[in-house]
Amino acid sequence: MTSRAHHALVLADGPVDAVADLDWAWPGWSDGIDLVVAADGGARHAAALGRRIDRWVGDGDSIDPAELARLVASGVPVERAPTDKDETDAEMALFAAVGAEPERVTILGALGGDRLDHELGNIWLLAHPALADRQAFLMSARTRIRLARPGRTELAGRVGDLVSLLPFEGDAVGITTEGLRYPLRREGLLSGPSRGLSNVRTAPTATVSIEAGRLLVVETPATL
Repeated sequence: MTSRAHHALVLADGPVDAVADLDWAWPGWSDGIDLVVAADGGARHAAALGRRIDRWVGDGDSIDPAELARLVASGVPVERAPTDKDETDAEMALFAAVGAEPERVTILGALGGDRLDHELGNIWLLAHPALADRQAFLMSARTRIRLARPGRTELAGRVGDLVSLLPFEGDAVGITTEGLRYPLRREGLLSGPSRGLSNVRTAPTATVSIEAGRLLVVETPATL
C-alpha cells in the first residue's frame, strides 16, 4: 500500500523549465514534495529537477527502453499500460499520485507542448473527480493554473502577478474577490466574454469566493 503523501509531483512528457526559473516565477512551489510520479517520457525531467522517481506509469511509447529498464533495475514500481487506452499517460500518473492521498498535487510538463489538444486535455484534468478535495496546479515558469470551485479559494503569490479568472464549463456566479486590483462583488463571469482576463494581485494572498460554478485561475508571474 502506498503511504500517504503531503505534496505529489507529477512529471508529464511536455517541456519543463529549469528549477531556477520555476523558483523565480513561483517561490516555494516545490515545498514539501515527497512523492514523484513520472508519466512515460516525463521520467527524463527528474534528474534535472533533482528528484528521484517514486513511481512510473505509461504505455512506454515516449521513453527509451534502456531508461525504463534502469528504472526497473533501481526498484521503481512500474505500471505498464497498453497503447490503446482511454486515459492519457498524464491522467494515469495523476491517478497514481492521488492514490497516495496528497494534500497538494503539482503537474509539470503539461503545458507548452506541440499538441494543443493534449495541453487542453491536461488543463481539463484539473476537473478530475479525484482532485475534488485537493489543491492541484499545472505549472510552467510562465503560467500557473488551478481550478477554483464553489466556496473560498486563497491565491497566494507575489504582488503584481497577473491573475485571470475564466469561467469553466459554464457561467460562474456570485463571485467576490479580495486582493485584486479590479474587484468583483457577488458578480458573474459568463462563458464567452473576456472580462476576467488580466487582473492584478495587490496583496500577497488574494481570495476568490464563488457561489456557483467554477473558475480556471490562470496566473502569470510579475517577473514576465
